[in-house]
Amino acid sequence: MPNMKVFIDDALPEGCRVSLQSALLPIREMLCRELNVDKSACQFAILPVIAMSDLPRINVELMLLPKPERSHELVMEVSRKLQNMVTEITGVHAAVRTAALDPETYVALK
Repeated sequence: MPNMKVFIDDALPEGCRVSLQSALLPIREMLCRELNVDKSACQFAILPVIAMSDLPRINVELMLLPKPERSHELVMEVSRKLQNMVTEITGVHAAVRTAALDPETYVALK
């Protein structure tokens, strides 16, 4: 279940956010395929923020539930693919941070 938040600097051109919004479907398809999850498990948000000029203008936070088949290498590979997709789509370098959720304490009500 990938939970993805994309923090995008509000000072970037509107086209960056529009392009990113248009690319959510292919991003979801990639994450579902690579992580072997159903699309109903996904939660995505694009959030405009005021970013510092000397830090990445786009930051992606990806939260995953751990599974035995989600090795560190697989998570790194998926994170790189996500970073490349967002950077290519927006034309702006994106930072990606991926973390595992604690399955003992995680609760999702849908």
